[in-house]
Formats: sequence, C-alpha cells, structure tokens
Amino acid sequence: MFIFGVVKAQTVSEIVANSPLIINGVIGTQNTFRYSTSGDGFGSPLSNSVYANVNIGLYGVTMPFSLYYTNGDLDFNHPHLAFSLSPSYKHWRGYIGLSSMDFSTYIMNMSFNGVGVEYKDDRYNGAFFYGCLRHAVNASMSEVYAPSPQYKRMGWGFKVGYTEKDIYYVNVYFLRAYDNISSLNESLRSYVSPKESFVVGVNGGYHATSWLSLSANAATSFLTTDTRDAEAAVTGFFDNIFDTRLSSLSRFAGDLNAHFSLPFLKASLSYKYVQPEYNSLATYYMPNNYQSVGVTANTFLFKKVALSGALSLQSDNLSDEQLYTTHGCFYNICASARLTDQLGLSAMYNGYVQRQTNGVERVNDSTRVHRRMSSYSITPSYSFETEGLSHSVSLSVNHTDNVNLNDYISDNYDVRTNAVGLSYSVDVPSVDMFFGASLSHQKTVGYDAEYRSCVCTLSASRSMLEDHSLNVNASFSFCDNKIKGQSGNFTLGIDLSASYQYKKDHMFSANIGLNKYGNVIPVYDTSDISGTDFTVSFNYAYIFSIVR
Repeated sequence: MFIFGVVKAQTVSEIVANSPLIINGVIGTQNTFRYSTSGDGFGSPLSNSVYANVNIGLYGVTMPFSLYYTNGDLDFNHPHLAFSLSPSYKHWRGYIGLSSMDFSTYIMNMSFNGVGVEYKDDRYNGAFFYGCLRHAVNASMSEVYAPSPQYKRMGWGFKVGYTEKDIYYVNVYFLRAYDNISSLNESLRSYVSPKESFVVGVNGGYHATSWLSLSANAATSFLTTDTRDAEAAVTGFFDNIFDTRLSSLSRFAGDLNAHFSLPFLKASLSYKYVQPEYNSLATYYMPNNYQSVGVTANTFLFKKVALSGALSLQSDNLSDEQLYTTHGCFYNICASARLTDQLGLSAMYNGYVQRQTNGVERVNDSTRVHRRMSSYSITPSYSFETEGLSHSVSLSVNHTDNVNLNDYISDNYDVRTNAVGLSYSVDVPSVDMFFGASLSHQKTVGYDAEYRSCVCTLSASRSMLEDHSLNVNASFSFCDNKIKGQSGNFTLGIDLSASYQYKKDHMFSANIGLNKYGNVIPVYDTSDISGTDFTVSFNYAYIFSIVR
C-alpha cells in the first residue's frame, strides 16, 4: 500500500522573510506486477501510479498541489486521475479539484471534486463548496465482478460559525445533494433509484466550568428516495431548493455529550439518537434507526496503573415498525501497568449482550436471540539487555466466547476460541541487525466443529552502508489450518524488500513476495501447496526544494 508523503507549508511570515518563492514537495511512482495461479479475479496483473505533492509559496500565498494517476490493468481500461490545489493567504483557503472540508459528521464526510473557499480566524469561520460527491458507475450487470451501478452525485453546501475562546462555539451547516439521472445508462436505471436531499445542521459546545464542558450536534435531513416520483402538494420555506415528492421524508439525527475533567478522573456521558432512514447523501456510511447512551472513564492508580472503562446501552426499532426490537449492552475495562523498568503487563475484558424483544410481532421463545459475547486477554512483556544485545519477549493469552443465553436453544450454537501467542526479538547494534520470531496457536470449537490454526513467522532486517542509507528485510512464514475431520491447508510465505536513499533526495524501494498454498475448499483435506501468488513492486520518490 502506498501512503502519500506530507509536504509542510511554511507560515506567511517565514516565506516573506526568507524568500519570495519557495517550492518543495515529492514526485514519485509505484509499479506492481502480480501473478496468481488463481487467475486475475482478485487483482490486476499490473498496476502503475504516478503522484506529485508540491507546495508553492509566493509572496505570502501558499498553494499546496497534488496529482495522483493510476491504472488498474495492462490494457489501461480503468485509469484514475486525482488533482488537488489548495491556495491559501492569511485567513483564506481555496479548494480546486479533489478536496475535503470539515463539516458536521451527520452532514458530510465525503471528499468532493470541485471548488470551494474557506475563511477562519480566531472567532469567525465560514466555508462554501460545489462539486461532485461521487462518479457514475455504468458497469455491465452481466460482469462477474461488476460493481453496483450508481448515479453521478453532485452537491453544494456552506457553513458559518463563531467561537468565543475557552467559553463556547457554534456552527451552522447547510448541504444540498442530488443524483444526476442522465449520468447512468437507461438500461441500468431500473436497478437503482436517483435520490436528492437537503440537510440543515448545527453543533456547538460550552465550557461551563474548568472541569465540565458540554457539546451537542444535530441535523435534519429532507430526503427524497426517488426523484422520479410525482411532486407532493406541499409548500414551505425550502420550496426553491428542495422539491417535495411522494417518496420524500424528513429525518433527524443528534447527540448530546458531557465531559468531566477532574484531578483523579476523566469521564464522558453521551446520548445519541438517529432516526430510521436518516441519510444526508454526503456520508460514506452512517448507521441509523437506533439510540444509545454511554459512559467512559479513565484514571491512574498509584501512578503506575492506567485504568479505563466504558458502558453503552443501545436499542433499535425507533419507529416501532420492525418485526422485533434488538437491545445491546457493550462494556469493557482495560488495565495496563509498568511494574518495573523491564516488565509490563496489560489486561482487557470486552463484553456484549444482545437480546431480542417484541416489535410488530411477538418473539417466539424457541427462536429468540439472546447471546453474550465476551473476550478476555492478558499480555505480559519483558525487555532486557545482555552484552551488546537488546532483547524483548511478549506473551499474549486470549479467550473469546459467544454463548447462547436462550434456554430453548441448543448449546451446540456456542462458539469458544482460545489463542496464545509468543514473540521474541533481538537487536544487534554492533552489526545494525534485527531478528524477530513469533509463534501463535488458536483453537475454536462450535457448531459441532473444531478449527485449529498455527502460525510461525521469522524475520530479519539490516541497515547497510556507512550512512545506513540501504536497508534490507526478509521474512518467512508458514500457517497450518485444520478443521477436524474435514479439511487441512498449509501455506508458506517469503517476503524480501530493500530500500535505498540517495543524497537525501531520491528514495528507491523494491519488494518481492511469494506465497505457496494448498486447496482452500473446506471439504477437501490436502497437504498439496501447488497454488502460487507472486508479486514484484518497485517504487521511486524524488524529494525536492527550490528557493528563489
């Protein structure tokens, strides 16, 4: 996976004082070849990408610029180009291309491809954007791995806010999003409905005392689930922005929070309410039709032991239209301590209880869902040094169970897992080498079956050359999986990589990976490892800085 390098823009005063023009950034490429005996259904045989992150500073105006181009296969059938430019001056920032803005979590967390402008000082803030929230997908429904069809979605929105430092803040948001019907092939329009929405939101916070602060976040979405429906005979304030249709609905989402900061304890109380079918059309995913109340707390004991815990109660079926109502209770507690300079210990318990009650229909006792899921873990670690060597050892022990609490249902549906892992590493500074080894074993029993897995990994790395500019890494792993009386599978993996930095400006890296595996179909028991996955990748980055 590739991660963009970060280009830090200088402040206005630094640019003006040192030079009228400063250009710095990184330009690079990533290329990967993949071969698999399983075919190309799970990945393209060749992928290439070219990227650039550049920051231009000219007489106090900063212009971060980014460009990313990638293709997914040998035929260059699905290229992707991303462009972004964000010039800024004093309290102003502009957005051109692929960008993102800080909006309410109930309103927008998508990036947009378009234009925008933002203003922010110590008290006032405001922003406006217009652009494409997602592109149309016109893939054929007959293709095996075809993505789901979707319309091109456009949107615009703005926000205004005010902050009184260390006392309170308030922000108001507006967003309009709509699907472009003509962007989808007519043959695909029967599979998905075009939507539109108008959303109004507000959030704010208040520091009541030095130890208590309050915050709230709320939004109302006016959503049409199919813009092809006939218009409804409704008039209102937003008629010029939003067309009310027979499939239109209004939904609410919001939360309240209280935060306590005491010398011996930090804690929070929260309540959240999200109506069924709430959707702003500008969020990637948002669960709805539930309410929850929760508390979290953390503290220190004896200046060595850190304790934290949480409790949350949740229920759905807010509209009383579901067949049944589901209630959930989540709770956890974590403790960690540094007992000595060499010995550390951490422990954790997580639990979740789920139960079903009546909704539109009465719950049948013989099918009622009532389960408890629990996880216990303890992890001691120990580090020590011998002559010229630094050692580290850690052990992890975990037990997980998923237990049926309905007396009318057989215990055969209970699932229990025990896992243990041991890892050891040693650092050899005299030769700039590092060695590591790990071994883990897991056993799961449930549904009249027993599953076992054993994984072992060995790794080594070394820094070379006088300035440590060359680094090489190697790892070897094997995994043995068995389902008692049904199947077995054995996997081997080898990974080799190297990175080299030349004159602090040029970064090269290469990786070779080989995996051998056997038949993964559960009904077969085989030790054959004829399956093969092979990957080769090469990456290059040039880091530069120009001052005039």
